Amino acid sequence: MQVRYRVIVGVLIAALMTIVAPLGCTANQSQNPAPTTAAPVAVRPAATPTTSPSPTLPTGILFQNVRIFNGKDPQLSAASNVLVVQNKIKTISTAAIPAPAGTTLTQIQGNGRVLIPGLIDNHVHITLSSMSQPELMNPKTPLETISANATKEAEAMLLRGFTTVRDLGGPIFDLKKAIDQGKTPGPRVYPSGAMISQTSGHGDSRSETERSRRFFGEVSRGEQLGSNFIADGRDEVLTATRENLRFGASQIKVMAGGGAATMYDPLDVSQYTLDELKAAVEAAADWNTYVTVHAYTSRAVRRAIEAGVKCIEHGQLLDEATMKLLAEKGVWLSLQALDPAPPTADPFVRQKKQTVVDGTDNAFKWAKQYNVKLAWGTDFLFAPANNKNQNKDIVKLAKWLTPAAALKLVTYDNAQLLTLSGPRNPYQDGKLGIIEPGAYADLLLVEGEPLKDLAVMADYDQNFKVIVKDGKIYKNTVS
Repeated sequence: MQVRYRVIVGVLIAALMTIVAPLGCTANQSQNPAPTTAAPVAVRPAATPTTSPSPTLPTGILFQNVRIFNGKDPQLSAASNVLVVQNKIKTISTAAIPAPAGTTLTQIQGNGRVLIPGLIDNHVHITLSSMSQPELMNPKTPLETISANATKEAEAMLLRGFTTVRDLGGPIFDLKKAIDQGKTPGPRVYPSGAMISQTSGHGDSRSETERSRRFFGEVSRGEQLGSNFIADGRDEVLTATRENLRFGASQIKVMAGGGAATMYDPLDVSQYTLDELKAAVEAAADWNTYVTVHAYTSRAVRRAIEAGVKCIEHGQLLDEATMKLLAEKGVWLSLQALDPAPPTADPFVRQKKQTVVDGTDNAFKWAKQYNVKLAWGTDFLFAPANNKNQNKDIVKLAKWLTPAAALKLVTYDNAQLLTLSGPRNPYQDGKLGIIEPGAYADLLLVEGEPLKDLAVMADYDQNFKVIVKDGKIYKNTVS
């Protein structure tokens, strides 16, 4: 009887375990869900392959008879050949380079054209430049529309020759992922994520009818999209910084002063207290990366330097003493040659923008005079029709720099700023902005003489004959 009882109990326990085990597994999953990193604006996912891809031979590109601007030296090389294998530059030689065995090789006859590194724009907003501000901020605009426009703009930017960009504000993480996975064409992206702004700061994108989240509990449209965080006080700045880092930011963008294109914040105002700026810097430093700030004036920039910020965006209104301070502290200046506001803009905005434009000449001259670590970007926003002028901003640099120095700025020098991201650098397997063995194969084959005339760079459609990014050909019009 006792033995029969034990058998019956054993059978019951086994049956219960069969039922409970899957339930227990489900309970564990619900209590400890896998972390998600979906950004507010999603890129359309590619279809999942049903079978494993077949093995393919290594791919390569052989450029023959090209003159090389390597990104650093102020002169072109002798007629040379450049071999790309997979996504890296393998060999550069004035002698013939044999095709590597077992490689599927594309040969491109340069016929003496100029080979330069892919261009780098250190201040873009891919999503925010793909639509007007009213369209983006309209709650009725579908997220799918925003995603589609950003995806289209990323491809257009690559076909303008920009193989790498630093995106300094806006929903970008999913699009970057799609580009890196080869699902959609676009440049390499160093993402910042949402711009961090105080209430009333340059990144406070609320409309007149949107009320404060703190007092009314309503999250603004810009924050829902991932365009900006409105963060006040040390704790909120820490949280906003860490949120961006969690999603994959390679650097952090903070608004530290007034803006030129906004109605509500005058140019002269400083934004964020020293302690708030330090909070962002400390949180970024804990992740071994850096903070860059939007700031025009000497007061705002000096506070940012004191907080430990490593890069200044804009700076057109700096005085000479503050420019010297940038050089002494080794702080980068990411400068732009901005255009005046259009005649249709509000007079207040036109006046602010003109003040910035007027200060640009001194900023470039002093930065050059004091050997400030100089980077370059464009900062186009909310006017998609203007994006086609991205390359023309390179031509503007002829006012302050030789063609060779300007090309070095938009390739090699810009690439050095990107290395400040340290281990948060999403592209660490090769160098950018330079043509040398082992560097990433980001290359442009250019018609004309860009080291003699920067105007060659403006007509990208006609003059950029071949565009290669990461060893893949995205444009080839060489017969």
